[in-house]
Amino acid sequence: MEVVITPHGAVVNEIVAGIVARVLQSRAAPVLGLATGNSPLGVYRQLIERYQRGELSAAHASAVLLDEYVGLSPDHPETYRAFIRREFVDHIDLPISRLFTPDVDAGDLSAACRDYDQLIGEMGGVDVQLLGIGRDGHLGFNEPGSSLASRTRLKTLTRATRDDNARYFDDRHERVPRHVVTQGLGTILEARHLVLIASGPAKASPIARAVEGPVSAMCPASVLQLHPHVTVVVDDEAASQLRLVDYYREAYDNKPSWQDM
Repeated sequence: MEVVITPHGAVVNEIVAGIVARVLQSRAAPVLGLATGNSPLGVYRQLIERYQRGELSAAHASAVLLDEYVGLSPDHPETYRAFIRREFVDHIDLPISRLFTPDVDAGDLSAACRDYDQLIGEMGGVDVQLLGIGRDGHLGFNEPGSSLASRTRLKTLTRATRDDNARYFDDRHERVPRHVVTQGLGTILEARHLVLIASGPAKASPIARAVEGPVSAMCPASVLQLHPHVTVVVDDEAASQLRLVDYYREAYDNKPSWQDM
């Protein structure tokens, strides 16, 4: 695991956008794993700007989402498919036909979840998966207590997570769906490169537990410690509770020029 600590969120976004850009530029048929929520928004804006300047293309790429609400109409503005199109995909040249989300309207949700994992495998797997982290350490919508080997499945959202997401629903808690389909921790771990993004003091405790705490279902993001290629990109505030912060800074400052992120 590589931990990169930056002065502020703008540098976080620049570094992560560079990681995604290199995947798009180096692979013939790249598969991007896209996250929603606030954490990756700055990254998407950076990538849009690079596309607009003619510096990158996603015309040859595919993308998969981590999760999707269950119970919203397909045209609801707060579905995660609508979110990712509004905030990213509709502003670049990634074909809409190659943007994939879990089929939450299927008659058999369990079968649809298995089909989603199979689809990702048939595409060759995810090349780079963007991730945020919840204040309780959740990854995707894998809440504390989730199996570290879990696959894509239906999950019930906790009150805390629904409270966090109420801001997208006019601060009306009752409008936030109770259920989602989310990639499981085992599914996420199959991506070739995992990139966790966090900024601000509210993320300091979960980042410390995920990076330096024990691997435990009580902090689902700690499962990242088991993956061979993880990059954690955080600002000073999100890194404030890390015990090995000096080591992480020294390692990054002296990183060989030939060594990729």
